[in-house]
Amino acid sequence: MNDTPTVPTEKVVLMRFSVAGSFLGLCLLAGACSPSSDLETPASSFRTSNLTLIQIDDDHVGGINAETAYGPKSIEAALPGFTTEGIQSAVEDNTQWALAAFNSDGFQVLQIFKGPNGRIGAVHGVTHHLAGPNGERIGMTFSEIGTAAADCRVGRNLWRGMAICTSEGHPNIELVYAIPGYQGPFDRLPPAKELFDAELQRILWTPKT
Repeated sequence: MNDTPTVPTEKVVLMRFSVAGSFLGLCLLAGACSPSSDLETPASSFRTSNLTLIQIDDDHVGGINAETAYGPKSIEAALPGFTTEGIQSAVEDNTQWALAAFNSDGFQVLQIFKGPNGRIGAVHGVTHHLAGPNGERIGMTFSEIGTAAADCRVGRNLWRGMAICTSEGHPNIELVYAIPGYQGPFDRLPPAKELFDAELQRILWTPKT
């Protein structure tokens, strides 16, 4: 049995999209629905997507920013065409309630957590249909992104065995990597050769303070 920790995603939200939406998602994941193929296409494109539903940058996640109020109406107003639904999600130290944002095909794209003063707090990108500030996409590997081990720490508690890294040049954006086959020790990062193939699972954004 593979005991490698992964970032949990709730079954109920994964099952929300339709059969048609599922088929579209599989096509995008596999790159198999195009009438032609390009032999020069990077390997990462077959695990990720060229469709960008949300762009994550220092000051915003799509239309969400530090001034966005936490609530379905304000979040949906900031993300035209998206709908929201309450979920429970595992973060590093515990499980919290959040609002999940779904695109029109029913794909869960973001998980939005409540912050202070009625505003949004952390926002987690959870699908390959978004891009980080340096072009990071979920499904890309540590080596493809070019993350430096010096910018990483080992995950704890519910994210034990994960690598939590800062996006280069963007201190309020973190990258959460799963490390295939890693068996510990869990109080430190593995050697560089084991990080090489770690796969990006989530992109975490927090408002600048």
